[in-house]
Amino acid sequence: MALYLLFESSSGYALFHAQGLDEIGQNTEAVRNSVADLNRFGKVVQLTAFQPFESAIDGLNQCNSVSEGLMTDELRSFLELNLPKVKEGKKSKFSLGVAEPKLGSHISETTKIPCQSGEFVLELLRGVRLHFDKFIKDLKSGDLEKAQLGLAHSYSRAKVKFNVNRVDNMVIQAIFLLDTLDKDINSFSMRVREWYSWHFPELVKIVNDNYLYARVAKLIEDKSKLSEEHVPALTEILGDEDKAKEVVEAGKASMGQDLTPVDLINVQLFAQRVMDLAEYRKNLYDYLVTKMNDIAPNLASLIGEVVGARLISHAGSLTNLAKCPSSTLQILGAEKALFRALKTRGNTPKYGLIFHSSFIGRASSKNKGRMARYLANKCSIASRIDCFSERGSTVFGEKLREQVEERLEFYDKGVAPRKNIDVMKSAIESTQNKDTEMEEVEPEEASAKKSKKKKSKTEDAPAAATNGDALEDGKSEKKKKKEKRKKEQEADEEDGKTNGVNEQDGTAKKKKKKSKDEAATNETTKKKKKKKKSQE
Repeated sequence: MALYLLFESSSGYALFHAQGLDEIGQNTEAVRNSVADLNRFGKVVQLTAFQPFESAIDGLNQCNSVSEGLMTDELRSFLELNLPKVKEGKKSKFSLGVAEPKLGSHISETTKIPCQSGEFVLELLRGVRLHFDKFIKDLKSGDLEKAQLGLAHSYSRAKVKFNVNRVDNMVIQAIFLLDTLDKDINSFSMRVREWYSWHFPELVKIVNDNYLYARVAKLIEDKSKLSEEHVPALTEILGDEDKAKEVVEAGKASMGQDLTPVDLINVQLFAQRVMDLAEYRKNLYDYLVTKMNDIAPNLASLIGEVVGARLISHAGSLTNLAKCPSSTLQILGAEKALFRALKTRGNTPKYGLIFHSSFIGRASSKNKGRMARYLANKCSIASRIDCFSERGSTVFGEKLREQVEERLEFYDKGVAPRKNIDVMKSAIESTQNKDTEMEEVEPEEASAKKSKKKKSKTEDAPAAATNGDALEDGKSEKKKKKEKRKKEQEADEEDGKTNGVNEQDGTAKKKKKKSKDEAATNETTKKKKKKKKSQE
């Protein structure tokens, strides 16, 4: 059986014919030894056809289709022209060697050309790639490298530009940074507490919050300088006047040691750094909320922005999360516990990252597993809607959240929840109503714009009219008199015509009356003659 090799280069498609394979016996080691030597490899593999790409854009499109395992029209015509025809109902006497198995299956399905891809074919294609510039005579030295470099740059740029998951990367990076900031702020604030407690140890028991503690330490500086004047500033920070007074009294009777001005400056700088990190963390959280509402609004409204972002980051992207079944989504983040349970044949985990949701915390200990399974089911639905819907809306997420609330009531009180079909129908109706409202708003805006334009035109019209009146006043009186004379002459002519028409109508009427009278007299004479004849 003859073997043909399809090689996709950066400059075009090439078809090679492999001969003398029976002598080699299709041994991969023999092929590896013969690949390095061009004289031996050139006797086995020979070029049969080569079709260059028309342009760089065409090469990029062909490369994208090959990477996706699709056969283009150009490749199909190239193969049908240069390969022997396959007769229906008979076995083909050749086969086509392809590097990509997906592309080979697509070619065999559409054109019924038998394709194969294995180690032997890959070794032959490796040799073709090594000596490709020597098989084609018209190629100059360096042209192939330039074409490869240009195609590689355009292909990678297009992949980055048209990547569906590129927006998800912002959410993934933001949630990772948020988690690291939480750890850093906690560790830094503990360091501020330990450092400043040498000077003012009683402040730790009064102020529990880390951010507020850093602000108070920045404000107080030296405890010996605390007085009643600091009470309003402390009340602004703490929000409680009693606490502020308690801080002032504790500062007067503090047992802490005194610090040098240099040490106090370092403590204040570090407290300021902790405050800046806490403020940046708040801004980052707001950014994450806005991005999640843009990318996955239904998932965010169902389970929350932070938990939804953690699910997306753990899955890798929103499309990967949408592809996951609900059973996989349920235990995302608990892989170690799952494999440990499978290894020791113990109980598998019931929840992973979903455990951070408030729904599972509100459920009883008996129903936590059920609630996790039900919530994972709704999260998978919401992620698929967000991934594959054209318009983003929170309608489905709100309805799914209502379903989860109803399921919680069912587990606690036994109230029967609504059916899923009814809830989804109501969600679809609400989205359709919103679309119709949006469509109605657009023509109203267009009509408002048109009315504004008309008003501007009407405002311009009187100004133009005043200008025209001024020009008419400037006309000479002679022209006005001539126009009047012309009008009078035209009126006289019309009156004469109307009089002539009336006279003609009168004569015609008289003629008609005469003709009628004559016809009546003739009829009477005829009747008299008939009577006379009958008497005779």
